[in-house]
Amino acid sequence: MKRNIILITGGQRSGKSAYAQRLALQLASHPVYLATSRVWDEEYRQRIERHQQDRGPQWTNIEEEKQLSKHHLPHRVIVIDCLTLWATNFFFDNGSDVTTSLNELKAEFDLFTAQEATFIFVTNELGLGGVSENAIQRRFTDLQGWMNQYVAEKADEVIFMVSGIALKVK
Repeated sequence: MKRNIILITGGQRSGKSAYAQRLALQLASHPVYLATSRVWDEEYRQRIERHQQDRGPQWTNIEEEKQLSKHHLPHRVIVIDCLTLWATNFFFDNGSDVTTSLNELKAEFDLFTAQEATFIFVTNELGLGGVSENAIQRRFTDLQGWMNQYVAEKADEVIFMVSGIALKVK
């Protein structure tokens, strides 16, 4: 197995995660689901547990907020859901500093994807809507857009989801 990077992007509720999970199950009988979200409160913890149960026992579930590279998963198929929440963690921890966050994200991405595996990254296209009146949101949208571009450049395949329909971009 060689390294393979797939980026699945689109708007909220466009079907990105469901598509990523179906693809992973087509490629492997026991894929990895690497969730990057922080647990913000008890309701959110319950939501995460529901999602894990919905995926079923064939999945290896890993929760990792930032340091993806500490997980050595050679020759596995890994769904990373999602790049947006992952970037949020860096942005929040770095006091909304876009440059520092982007540099740390790129470095961690490069370390993690250096192993031979299939990586299926899920992300959001935040810039498809209007420009926010909130300065912090505008900075985060910039960060997300630049990180999406970085991953898309490195990706072997890019899929854009629209209303549950997968469009191959690259």
